[in-house]
Amino acid sequence: MQVLIVKTSSMGDVLHTLPALTDAMNAIPGIRFDWVVEENFSQIPSWHPAVDRVIPVAIRRWRKNWFGSETRQQRCDFKRQLQARDYDVVIDAQGLMKSAALITRIAKGSKHGQDCKSAREPFASWFYNYRHDIDKQQHAVERTRELFAKSLGYPKPATQGDYAIAARFLGCPPADAGQYLVFLHATTRDEKHWPEANWRELIALVEPTGLGIKLPWGAEHEHQRAQRLADGFPHVEVLPKLSLQQIAEVLAAAQGVVSVDTGLSHLTAALDRPNITLFGPTDPGLIGGYGQHQRSLVSVDKTMATISAESVWAALQKDM
Repeated sequence: MQVLIVKTSSMGDVLHTLPALTDAMNAIPGIRFDWVVEENFSQIPSWHPAVDRVIPVAIRRWRKNWFGSETRQQRCDFKRQLQARDYDVVIDAQGLMKSAALITRIAKGSKHGQDCKSAREPFASWFYNYRHDIDKQQHAVERTRELFAKSLGYPKPATQGDYAIAARFLGCPPADAGQYLVFLHATTRDEKHWPEANWRELIALVEPTGLGIKLPWGAEHEHQRAQRLADGFPHVEVLPKLSLQQIAEVLAAAQGVVSVDTGLSHLTAALDRPNITLFGPTDPGLIGGYGQHQRSLVSVDKTMATISAESVWAALQKDM
């Protein structure tokens, strides 16, 4: 059976789809997947053993100049690549109008998705041949597992979902890395940042243990923050700018991770590494860390500053 998955973004949403592929792979011998995903996250689907082909899409970038000549050519190339294969089943796991109308609609195959009561954007269900009622009161991973089970005709497993990517990275720890922690300090919204003073207090608490600390970053302002956090601490390394594959390799060999609410926190969960995720204004609810050794520390007053370094360090020590 050949299946097309439409799940374009965000990083966390893409990662949350992986356990559904594992369920299907175990339930249906020989099933294979192609996956349409935003270009920035195109490495992730390739890590799963059931994925044959990754089809990058650039809707976020194309929107800036939708009718420009270069964009029109790229859209035509994408459509040609998408329609090069007939699929037994097409699953729109995004549940948005952009995924349904711009991608799922033009793919070749029997189209499945959430019904109007389940999808994030109800009108997206108009573009599906089969519409499934998916319980919203469960974690995002479990909702996607239920959608795949109903679309492909097998019972949803009762066991915890398996991302099936951790083993890929176990054999390639960074050279001469020693034992270390990773602190994921970067996120998109200012109110989700943990104050730099708190980070530095936590860094000081770690210093007597002999553990190193690695600080990844993406944008230049994140690089500057990492340098400020590391200043004066010889056990802290500000990493060079890394690809998603390289960051996964660093995370996979870590003794533990402390993170704010960010996509890389979900990657840590997918790699089965002990992770303390800090939540202030956002609620982990049904989209928090899913997997083994995942712990959420939630601010009592919804502000990040009230999460103390001592409480973070105590929680991390329990899971390492």
